[in-house]
Amino acid sequence: MKLKLDITPDLVAMMGAEIKAGERAVSTATRQAGNTLKTAWRAQITGAGLGQRLARTIRSEQFPKGKQSLNAAALVWSRAPVIVGAHDAGPLIRSKAGFWLAIPTEAAGRGFRGGRITPREWERRRGMRLRFVYRRTGPSLLVAEGRLNTRGLAVVSRSKTGRGRTTVPIFLMVPQVRLPKRLDLARDAARVQDALPGAIVANWIDRRSN
Repeated sequence: MKLKLDITPDLVAMMGAEIKAGERAVSTATRQAGNTLKTAWRAQITGAGLGQRLARTIRSEQFPKGKQSLNAAALVWSRAPVIVGAHDAGPLIRSKAGFWLAIPTEAAGRGFRGGRITPREWERRRGMRLRFVYRRTGPSLLVAEGRLNTRGLAVVSRSKTGRGRTTVPIFLMVPQVRLPKRLDLARDAARVQDALPGAIVANWIDRRSN
């Protein structure tokens, strides 16, 4: 006696199709998750008042590139990790060169190319000497004997009578400062990660029904 068993539909073909559907579902959901996190982090940065330029440093990329896989992964990162990381962590900052951190006041103006000016650069550009004033309460000061111009910047006083001449605080001197925590990147990352399994299932079912 000879028995013949025919299985319809083809189980091998069905499994192959199911695997491909799974690869597409995982890859699609992972890519969407990466883009969602990138958008959320950029929104956090601009919402914290840190500007579009810093927000645009947030990038996302999917692996493997150009290929669908059940092991697909997304990487979201910043091209300015030190700056973004500092605002995310709120670190304590101390001076590397001495005991004090010099924080410029509005009277100090801006440094070279619009950056933060240093005491040495300020003295060189303004042609005035800074004098240290220690205060027991509140930050100590670096001051200059001059006057304020119409823009509120400290400049040399040309008056022979001393009219308009005053002691202008140029820098606040503090031993350390804690950068305020303005971002919470882990919060958005956790939300996206928690939503990923459901997104994979939804994409898998959608692929099978089409």
